[in-house]
Amino acid sequence: MAALPPTSSSRVPLIKRLLGKKTDADSDPAIHRFFEDKARQQGYTLSPGQQQVIAVMARQSVQLLAGRPTHSLYLHGAVGRGKSWLLDGFFQALPIAQKRRVHFHNFFARLHRGMFAHRQQRDALGSTLDELLDDCRVLCFDEFHVHDIGDAMLIARLFKALFQRGVLLLVTSNYPPAGLLPNPLYHQRFKPVIELISARMDVMEVSAPQDYRSLTQAHGEQRFTRGRFVWPGRQAQRVALGLPPADLPPLSLTVGARQLTVRGHQKRTLGVTFSDLCEQPTAVMDYLHLCEDFDHWIIDGLPYLGDCPIAVQQRFINLIDVLYDQDKHLILLSEQPLDQALSGHAIDLARTRSRLGQLHEAGPNAFEQDLVPLEPLS
Repeated sequence: MAALPPTSSSRVPLIKRLLGKKTDADSDPAIHRFFEDKARQQGYTLSPGQQQVIAVMARQSVQLLAGRPTHSLYLHGAVGRGKSWLLDGFFQALPIAQKRRVHFHNFFARLHRGMFAHRQQRDALGSTLDELLDDCRVLCFDEFHVHDIGDAMLIARLFKALFQRGVLLLVTSNYPPAGLLPNPLYHQRFKPVIELISARMDVMEVSAPQDYRSLTQAHGEQRFTRGRFVWPGRQAQRVALGLPPADLPPLSLTVGARQLTVRGHQKRTLGVTFSDLCEQPTAVMDYLHLCEDFDHWIIDGLPYLGDCPIAVQQRFINLIDVLYDQDKHLILLSEQPLDQALSGHAIDLARTRSRLGQLHEAGPNAFEQDLVPLEPLS
């Protein structure tokens, strides 16, 4: 039985609360049972640290259902250590309908779009949140990170608005609050938000020596993890694996209000090159629009990322984030093995390595591996 990653609290007051004597009325047994059943079904043994986080969630459930104020929760730690597993479990187990689970990229794309639509109103943020959250009482915010000063200023306003509305916020991040917006040019301006998080949220670290995503049990129901990383992508290998040639001519595809370059599309299958999406001025909204129409993605020509500008690396990171969160089937091709291709210095590249590491590798001698059937590209 594999053990879920241990956790540790980064706030002394939280530890004191955890160690203090609690009655059954302070904790929702249904939350505990849900996680115990989920772990058993997936072949895991809950560690004491995982049980500590679950205990906090169980008390949050009681306080929320009783209409009492409760601290929000901020889970941070290295990639693949079980943060999203805990967040998703709490979201599923919480017996209320007024809840939302959102991903950083998707939520902020919709937030920006809504604020633009309401830009003539006195409180564009409030009007947008009314539309996005309606009567939401619990907001689960997965994969939270901040690298752009514009987003940072909006996040400051967003968090204040959410706390004023009495929304219970649960956040996962690869970074502790003090590590958000690490750019020294802007970090000082974000400190009030860091202080707000520390004051209004229980901050807990989720740590473990192993990447949880690397375990076989984590892959069972995901479409993304049934994808392939193919190298070196020579023509004979492409033919054997049923993939299109590398020299497909560029095509123009309408995406939202823009025209993007692709290499082919047929039904729910899309073929593009790394250059098409990452070396051009594309944005997260473009990737989200494409995900509405395509479930099977073939991305060709992944280079040595370390040779690319940071902006190009960041677009690739954002693209993989979107494909992973939207659970799209991905075939990624490169001339070199994955660990060599994923060189680079972008801050979030560790998350991308972890996610792409879940793909099945089809190297030079792996022609016989089966792929999820794909429609031929025109």
